[in-house]
Amino acid sequence: MKLFIDTWGWLALADRREARHQSVAKFYAERSRANGRVVTSNFVLDEFFTLLFGRRPFAEASRFSSALLASPNVTVELVGRERFDSAFELRLKLADKPRISFTDLTSMIIMQELGILDVMTADDHFQQVGLGFRTLPE
Repeated sequence: MKLFIDTWGWLALADRREARHQSVAKFYAERSRANGRVVTSNFVLDEFFTLLFGRRPFAEASRFSSALLASPNVTVELVGRERFDSAFELRLKLADKPRISFTDLTSMIIMQELGILDVMTADDHFQQVGLGFRTLPE
């Protein structure tokens, strides 16, 4: 089963100062061994790289980011015009949830499209939309 990794998931993996770093790193290692495939998006990586390079020393952020991009186990899905438009339609449907980021909406579109239910995040927005997503690790 595939796993989608959200911005928080990458930050928790990359930054040892994150409170849940150890448990997230263990979960990621186990999940990667079990099925080997994780998915993220160019929008998620945009957020992640911006935050990581602002928080950590350049060499550390560069090492982690380069390894992530080179990993054969990580698939980076692109948000192009069609996915962008679908996310905007979802944004309009979720008028009662204005705090969900547009990046999260694009992630939800990708997850639906690829049949992914599991997302590594601490963000409860994925559960608020009623699309069956499971946030991990628990």
